[in-house]
Amino acid sequence: MSRFIQLHVLTTYPASNLNRDDLGRPKTVNMGGSQRLRVSSQSLKRAWRTSENIAGAFDGHFGVRTKEIGKYVYYALTKGVRLDEAMSEGVFEGERKTLKHEPAAKTARAIAAGFAKNKAEYKVKKDDFVEKDFLDSLETEQMAHVNPVELAAVSELVEQCRENEKEPAKEDLELLKSNENAVDVAMFGRMLASRPDYNVEAAVQVAHAMTVHKAMVEDDFFTAVDDLNRDDSGAGHMGVSEFGAGIFYLYACVDRDLLLENLGGNRELCDRAIKGLVRSALTVSPSGKQNSFASRAIASYCMAEKGNAHARTLAEAFLRPVEAEDMLTGAIDALEQKRESFNRILGEDCQAFVYGHGHGTLEEICNFVTE
Repeated sequence: MSRFIQLHVLTTYPASNLNRDDLGRPKTVNMGGSQRLRVSSQSLKRAWRTSENIAGAFDGHFGVRTKEIGKYVYYALTKGVRLDEAMSEGVFEGERKTLKHEPAAKTARAIAAGFAKNKAEYKVKKDDFVEKDFLDSLETEQMAHVNPVELAAVSELVEQCRENEKEPAKEDLELLKSNENAVDVAMFGRMLASRPDYNVEAAVQVAHAMTVHKAMVEDDFFTAVDDLNRDDSGAGHMGVSEFGAGIFYLYACVDRDLLLENLGGNRELCDRAIKGLVRSALTVSPSGKQNSFASRAIASYCMAEKGNAHARTLAEAFLRPVEAEDMLTGAIDALEQKRESFNRILGEDCQAFVYGHGHGTLEEICNFVTE
């Protein structure tokens, strides 16, 4: 069985702002002495993880990434609802036994601390209780990636505490599991600073995507008209939105052996996860500013590789910005030539399959990476 599955993807985006920096501008990177547009790996993984290909396809095998376990435990205990109901939208008070504020708060903090360090405990100032500040204090300092088995254990413990009307015993707080990983945890890993024994090494590595050519961040000056303003011919609102466009190169690598290990040796689940990842990488765009730019795109081209040879990005193909008249063809040529060059240098080769640009289909490339 091939250890590494590598994806080399070219995707063409029109005017867009898929992934913003702290000033609201499209992210950039300087490579080969020229500015390129960039989409961070965090943005890409978030879009893929929450897509129908992964979140929508692995019911019972998909985790929750949150700082708010404690907040929802408190809500469940004080509103008389189950934990899963508390985590749903639009839930009203239920019919189960409720706990008073103090024991519910202590229980919430105790359970949350099993996953990450608690925030500082809320202190009432001059008898002025601020509910939002209190609820915020029930969050943890760090987000925790919680798998379904762990979440079920939390739910069961909440019901025990409801019945006993007191906070949980110390021995009941061992809620973390090391052998029941959700698909998204198995692929993208998790890091628990306070409980490193339960960290999971990511089986999927994703590079930041970047344009294969020089790219500028451009400004769009826009105005909005006030529909009820009949007296003033001026705009009701003016603003500036920044954007960029280009052909992005994306590299991703799956360590299939590690993914299989993370999923407890479940080959069927492993193959489904890899297919879901490939479908996402080729068809799912980050959601940034989609209402403004409608910049949804599917991959123009993907070279998938599988084998036991060195895993390596082909980003060096674009150290010199592509300047061909037909830029997509130029990028594909540069990518394939760089692959041949690296294979000669290393004296290694692996199987490859090409999708798009007149070649294979999405279904065929998904079958190739799992055969």
